[in-house]
Formats: sequence, C-alpha cells, structure tokens
Amino acid sequence: MAEPGKKLKDYSEEAKAAISAAWDEGKGTGDWKSAADKLMTLEKQTRNASDAPSTTLLVQAVINIAHESKDHSFVLECLTTLSKKHGQFKTSVTAMVDLVMDWLPSIKEKEGVKIWLEWIGALRNVTEGKIFLETPRARVTLALALYHEELATKCEDSSKRAESLQTASDLLQELQVETYSSMELKEKIEMLLEQMRLLMLVAKLKDEQAAAAGGLADGEADWVKMRIGAKKVNEGFINKPENKDLKLKYHHLIIEHSLRHSSYLEVAKSFYKIWEMPSVQEDQDGDARIALEHIVYYLILAPHDNEQSDMINRLYIDPALSKPRREAHYNLVKRFVTKELMRWTGIQEYFGPILAQSDVFNGPTGEKRYKDLHTRVTEHNIRVIAEYYSRISLQRLTELLMLDKDKTEEILSRLVVSGMVWARIDRPAGIVNFRQKRSAEDVMNDWSSDMNKMLGLAEKAWMAMNAEIAARSVVAKS
Repeated sequence: MAEPGKKLKDYSEEAKAAISAAWDEGKGTGDWKSAADKLMTLEKQTRNASDAPSTTLLVQAVINIAHESKDHSFVLECLTTLSKKHGQFKTSVTAMVDLVMDWLPSIKEKEGVKIWLEWIGALRNVTEGKIFLETPRARVTLALALYHEELATKCEDSSKRAESLQTASDLLQELQVETYSSMELKEKIEMLLEQMRLLMLVAKLKDEQAAAAGGLADGEADWVKMRIGAKKVNEGFINKPENKDLKLKYHHLIIEHSLRHSSYLEVAKSFYKIWEMPSVQEDQDGDARIALEHIVYYLILAPHDNEQSDMINRLYIDPALSKPRREAHYNLVKRFVTKELMRWTGIQEYFGPILAQSDVFNGPTGEKRYKDLHTRVTEHNIRVIAEYYSRISLQRLTELLMLDKDKTEEILSRLVVSGMVWARIDRPAGIVNFRQKRSAEDVMNDWSSDMNKMLGLAEKAWMAMNAEIAARSVVAKS
C-alpha cells in the first residue's frame, strides 16, 4: 500500500467519462466483465500518475459494476485483485472495503449464509496485516464470531457446541482492539465487552463439561483471560451517563466472573456501582431495590477485612437502607456492624424467610451461600468475643458459638492466619488467649505514656485553678 505522491496528471474527466461508458456498455450488452476490465486499464494509468481521487473513483466503479453483474465470485475477485495492485493507494482500498461491507447484510439476507461467509472470508484476507484497515477487519471478525455463536446455540451435540463457541471466542481474541488508534473508544469498549462475554460462555461450558465428567473445573484459563480483558475497559468512559448500557453490561460480566470465584466483595462493589446509576435510582421500587438488596447480601457474605468493614458501615448509615419496606435488610446489616453476639438460630428464624425469597440463596449455589453466611456469623462472633475477653475456656467458646470443638478451632485458626484476630490455644488447659503477652518494655512505654497524659491533665487543672483564683481576687477588690 502507498500514500499518494505528486500528481503527474489529472484523470478526473477521463475517469468520469470511462465510468459512464462502462455502465452504458454493461446495461446495453450485459457484458459487465468487459466493462470492468476497461476501467481497470484506466485505473492502472491513474495509479501510476498518482491521481488518488480518480483511482478511488475507478475502483469503486469496478466493484459496483461487478456487484451489478450478480456474480459474487467476480466481485470478490475484483476486490482481491485491485487491493493487491502494486502501489495501490490506501484510500482506494479503504473505499472498496467499506463499499463491500455495506452490502454484507443484504447478501446474507438474499443470497444465504454460504455466499455471505465467502464475502466475509475475502474481506478478512484483504484486511489482514493492514493497520489502516484494522477497524473494518474488527467489525467483519465480530460479525463472523457472532455467526459461530449462533451456530453454537443451535447445536444439540455438546462437543460441536463447544467447538463453535471456542471458534467464536478465538476469532475475537485475535483482535487487540485496545491498541487500535483508528477505532472510536465506544466501539473499542463494545468489542472488549464482547470478548469478555464470549470468554465467559466458553469458560462456563468447559466447567459444565468438567463437572459432568467428574473432574475439576476446566475453564479457569478463560476466566483469567476474561479478568485481564476487564482491566482494558476504561471505567471513566463507561461511567458517563450516555454510556449507561455499556456500564451495565460491564458490571454484569464482572458479577458473573466474581460469583464464579466466590469473590462476594467484588460482586457487592459492582452492584453498588449499578445502584448509584441515575437511571437505576429512578426506579426505586424496581431496579434500585433489587440492586440494594444484592449489595446487602453479598456484603454480609464477604469475608471481613478493612474494605468490607468500611463499605458495610457506610451502607449502614445510608438513608436509602432505612426507608420503609427495607427494615429487614437494615436490621440484617445492623447485626453485622454491632459488636454483639449473633445466634445463628435467631438469624435463621428472623431472616430465613426473606433470604429464601432472594435468588442469592437459591439455585445450585444457594446451599453453599447459606453455609458461607453461617461462617460469616461465626467469624463475627469470634471478633466480638476477642474484643471483650482476654482469655476464655475452649468449652465456653464452643457454647457461645454453638459449634463443636473441631469446627471452632478451624474457624478461629483461619481468622488468626488472616490477621483478623490474635489468639493462641492452650489445648492441654483448654484455654484460648486473645491477648498477646506484653514485654516489660511495652508495659513501661504504656506507663510512661499514661503518666505524661496524667501530668498534662494536672497542669491544665492547675492553670484553670490559678485563673479562677485571679478572677475572684479582681472581683473582691472591686
């Protein structure tokens, strides 16, 4: 491909006359190929003379005449031949490709999928390796990927369905759209989201097949690719009000990925961003209510850490949670932010019917999430006990947690390893210590600090007394 040099001759008038004559010949004799060949002869002269506008006009006329002949192989032959001409201009090739792409929908509708696939293949061959045609190539590849996805939905054979989905995903994965300078940002993000969606479908199908075969989940590599793709999405752009559809699609994909890995905090954060959207807030009894409920459920399911604690405390003081018909969810959050012991039986009795109505605690993973919720309640209770007890017997701890000894030790050990609490278990004595033994240096440092505070308070009191005495003496003298 070449850029136009200095124009040696202007062929604009000759080109227009030749195009008009070619159309007259084709309509009069029906010999469209002969008409196209005459234009190709003139096209060579305009190209050698660096007359880019005339060359573009001629190649478009050739493609239009070939299309008028109704001979699809002739159209694709002209497209391929003209794009490979020595010194062909980029603008001319771009114009031909755009023209052929405009006909793709009608070709698929009128001529069938077989001819449409031939056109798609020819366009992919012409655009391959050409940076200036990266955007048209991406669009054609997306259309082909969606076709393979449609094939997958129609396949009854699981192996063929998996093969079609994998083909669709692989086609889009070969496109590095984040590096395309000629593509608009919105279209880039749409492509990236389609890449993520197809990767998710492939990963889910592989997981299902592995589960049916009794093995471990086999789609992990595709889940990882999906997460990497998510990092390429410009969240600042999708947060704009006019891109709300992209934002919804993005966060729903992130939710699917996070649920697959039981990353409940990530799920809650995505639902929170959806809930904040003005379009969602407009429907307080619909989408806003559903999003807020999911934020509550996934926040209490998330393991305790600084980020989770900060988010659940901010949600607790949010006025939206204390509105009418949301008392149950407010009380559920209140249980987790208040430093008081929770009884699992009480949680089941009071909140069980509400949780049973949610899709979070139903379906194939509903039972697992009930177990996770029980674990979060137990972890909360251990943190509360660690706040109020310096040491406690293991027997009493198991009674407060309503668990057996082994389960209590397991959960306590996990919290110690994660750094949420400090504890040591004296098994022979059956004692759990929640306070770390302090060194003499630490004790002396605390004593010194306390003494400094006490002396400071004494000094302030002495100064206040002197000021009061001085004020009274002035009043007595007057």
